[in-house]
Amino acid sequence: MTRTTARLGRALIGAGLACALGLSLAACGPSGGQSGDSGASGSTGGDKVVSMAFRTPNWILPISAPGFTQGENAIFGTALYRPLYNYKLASESNHHIDLDKSLGEAPTFSEDGLTMTIKLRDATWSDGKPITTRDVEFWWNLVTNNKDKWASYRKGAFPDNIAKFAVVDEHTFTLTTTQKYSPGWFVGNQLNKISILPQHVWDKTSADSQVGDHDRTPAEAVKVFDFLTEQSKDLSTYATNPLWKVTSGPWQIASYVPNGQVELVPSPTYWGADKAKVSKLVLRPFTGDDAEFNVLRAGELDYGYIPASNVSQVSYMEGKGYTVDPWYGLSITYIPFNFANPKTGPIFKQKYVRQAMQQLIDQPTISEKIWGKMAAPTCGPVPQPADKMGTMDGCAYSFDPAAAKKLLEDNGWTVVPDGQTTCTKPGTGAGQCGADIAQGTPLTFKLISQSGFSATSKMMAEIKSQMAKVGITLEIQEVPDSVSVSQKCEAGAECAWDLSFFGSQGSWYFPVYASGERLFATDAPVNLGLYSDAKADQLIEASQFSDDAAALKAYNDYLAEDLPVLWMPNPVYQISAYKKVLQGVAPQDPLNLMYPEDWSWK
Repeated sequence: MTRTTARLGRALIGAGLACALGLSLAACGPSGGQSGDSGASGSTGGDKVVSMAFRTPNWILPISAPGFTQGENAIFGTALYRPLYNYKLASESNHHIDLDKSLGEAPTFSEDGLTMTIKLRDATWSDGKPITTRDVEFWWNLVTNNKDKWASYRKGAFPDNIAKFAVVDEHTFTLTTTQKYSPGWFVGNQLNKISILPQHVWDKTSADSQVGDHDRTPAEAVKVFDFLTEQSKDLSTYATNPLWKVTSGPWQIASYVPNGQVELVPSPTYWGADKAKVSKLVLRPFTGDDAEFNVLRAGELDYGYIPASNVSQVSYMEGKGYTVDPWYGLSITYIPFNFANPKTGPIFKQKYVRQAMQQLIDQPTISEKIWGKMAAPTCGPVPQPADKMGTMDGCAYSFDPAAAKKLLEDNGWTVVPDGQTTCTKPGTGAGQCGADIAQGTPLTFKLISQSGFSATSKMMAEIKSQMAKVGITLEIQEVPDSVSVSQKCEAGAECAWDLSFFGSQGSWYFPVYASGERLFATDAPVNLGLYSDAKADQLIEASQFSDDAAALKAYNDYLAEDLPVLWMPNPVYQISAYKKVLQGVAPQDPLNLMYPEDWSWK
């Protein structure tokens, strides 16, 4: 999931997550390389046209490619091509599968838990041909023979963890895994990668070649993949190329201007029950937040967003006939401790220090006063359910400066409010500072933070002030890219950062199943602070491989309390604004997809 510069945190941290996986509108902020504002006017609500702020998609092939994983491409692709599974977190359906918007029925599992049987729904391509398992096989052959070109591929994960793919009949196929996984994890975080492609149209190696069974030969599968990739890069033909005329989703392309406006219209032969209710969708790119907001204020957009710098305009926009709707994502925000820093790492390894620091962060007040209620507390590694969002429900620690002061004093530190607290009782016994902490060691830390976000700057100033009241000194350094200067420490290399914040727009966006194998497991790829805890590793593994639905909660509860990071207020993905007469927009998808086919004019 990913965004643009304004979504920097997610883009850099969450490759494959928020930004890499994710989806965004023009709300991503300045849209480098775009031609500027389009000239279309907003709809009046009576002509059934919807105009919306949206960056120009630049990838149409429903197989993700490196460099083309921006969120707008995922939304665009889902509008044209239904995947095996879409998801709806708020639903009670099996594994949260949104059956109305999926080509597959919910999988069934063999008794040993290794084999999934998946049936396809009765569906057709826009040219009337049935969608069958031959189309699934086509996708399988393309990705398994071109893994190095597939952005969703990670070594050892899907499809490496599949021992056997087998077609049973025209509507049924099976997948057998190399080991038993948690069904929830596999359905939500692995099967979400499967696309279904029109083999009867796309299985060719050039524009002039005949459609055949090229994909069934590895060398030819490479040629087919390369041909489709080349065609997808030719933006100027998106509205005319015969390849892209055959779709499985509710929309088709009416017009496409590279780096400009895109128009989608309902597919007249769409097979699903969720047919589009408006006559046209006009996607309008903007060169930046100010340009977008000026058009929105003028009432010339049906769906747009209020930039964070204009949050004070919420009431004005509501008075202009817009619904203002903060868009919360399935995400968390946090500050990693650098446990590998040779100087301050030993301090962070003392749990009481982490607890004291967490108790000095007033998440509810920061969310309300600094973020203007456009942020919600993070309580642990698993995002809160929607009905708990904005509360401290599930948080192991509340704002409690007195408790923080007592924790430090009870463990060998002489607290000097508004001064410098130091260790005065070194050692590893009761009431002493802990291992590798010398006499006179100060609680002074360098915190790398993001520049360019006024709310973030104010939040850091507030936290610095609270820390100072118990003699903890924060030296805050704001940089444009806080991630690049707070990477994992390597042996023998300089390692100077203590704490890092990159969550001005959310640090980490999850797929359906919010497991932590990439974040908090020992040696995990995005475990920047090198947190390592044996019990946490066991719980993370259980959440990934156990069929016990309680495993994810056990993992969350332990890490929420153990504090591998400092939990921070989590800003919304964006502050959406849409005309009150536009129905069906809410609730906005926490996975950051959007489905305009569900929208209608009142």
